[in-house]
Amino acid sequence: MLSRFRAMVGIAIAQLRHERLRTALAILGVAMAVLSIVMLTSVGIGVVETGQQKFDQSGRDLWVTGGPLELRPGTVGGFENTLIDSHTVAAEIAQRDDVATAVPMAFQTVYVGKNTTEFETLIGAGAPAQGPSVSISEGRGFQTRDRHYAEGTYDGPMSHEVVIDQRTARLLNVSVNDTLYIGGTLATASRNEFTVVGISPTYSRFVGAPTVTLHLSELQEVTGTTASDRGTFISIRLQDGANATAVQSDLQQAYPAYTVRTNQEQLRATLEDKVVVIASGASLVLLAVVAGILLTMNLQLSFVYQRRQTFAALQALGLSQTSLSALLLLKTLLIGGVGGALGVGLAIPGTMAVNEIVVAVTGFENVVSLSQRILIGGFVIALCVSVVSAAAASLYLTRASTLETLQS
Repeated sequence: MLSRFRAMVGIAIAQLRHERLRTALAILGVAMAVLSIVMLTSVGIGVVETGQQKFDQSGRDLWVTGGPLELRPGTVGGFENTLIDSHTVAAEIAQRDDVATAVPMAFQTVYVGKNTTEFETLIGAGAPAQGPSVSISEGRGFQTRDRHYAEGTYDGPMSHEVVIDQRTARLLNVSVNDTLYIGGTLATASRNEFTVVGISPTYSRFVGAPTVTLHLSELQEVTGTTASDRGTFISIRLQDGANATAVQSDLQQAYPAYTVRTNQEQLRATLEDKVVVIASGASLVLLAVVAGILLTMNLQLSFVYQRRQTFAALQALGLSQTSLSALLLLKTLLIGGVGGALGVGLAIPGTMAVNEIVVAVTGFENVVSLSQRILIGGFVIALCVSVVSAAAASLYLTRASTLETLQS
């Protein structure tokens, strides 16, 4: 048995080496199929994991929203934040014994420029750039609280401080202690001068775009939204040991006009808003798997079909059907194994390259989540398809007439 097995392995390798170009093309085809399966599956899983990671890194337990952020083309800021009286609602929530902090935040598009003649349109975050949940890479965060709000009068002094992310710093060629002009309109931006006090990736990573961070009231001031004190959401961090579900239920009853969600529910709501994108991504993953399997099977069957005369000759020389099937299986497994290993190997640098591109374009890190389970799955698919291909080819050769094949 052992000697027969070694003989069949030798024959299989000899046949593959005899036509190296075809063998190489078959292996490359399997590798590309496996690579597409692994990469697209990793993208689909990575997007969800990245979203969950961002919410977990925020250090918050609950989120209060007034509804989805709505686009308002032609208006100042471009967005209509739907949470009204955000400072007041946040202050009321913060007074609860089971709540540690409740922070109102808002996001708007703003004009940002190094001078008053050239401006870029960036995301403005009205949020506290200080505390343990905010990472400062250069300079410092805000040293004062949001004084301009002044209990709803908006008469307090403005700090005129801004924290930017690294991409904004590169885009505008500015650094700590430089000056920026920021506003919801070009006229407003020209009148409002801010000093860059720090560089932080925190809010840029959250929204996936170059970002400037101001105190909430100062963002509302320069975008003209002080009348209704609009915010995007209120993030809540609970006291240690507090029951998030119970607090969520209490807050939902106290504020029926708003929606209170946990981290998981907020992520789910965010993904539901992108249902078309997610469906497209899921379709691509499914298409990659199906196309990869069909491509691998087609390559394997074509490889066997092109050698049908060789196999017929072996049968004519007395090779049994069992031995022939074993020989076919060895050949397809060799192609599938080498191709699968090559595809898995290419997936590792491919993932690194795609992640670098995604970071440069969107600011999100590790969007392509390549795990050992996915790599093993891609390799196993190549082997399984090889087995099915060998079975199909063996059935074809069994039904085909040896004499007719040789005569052809």
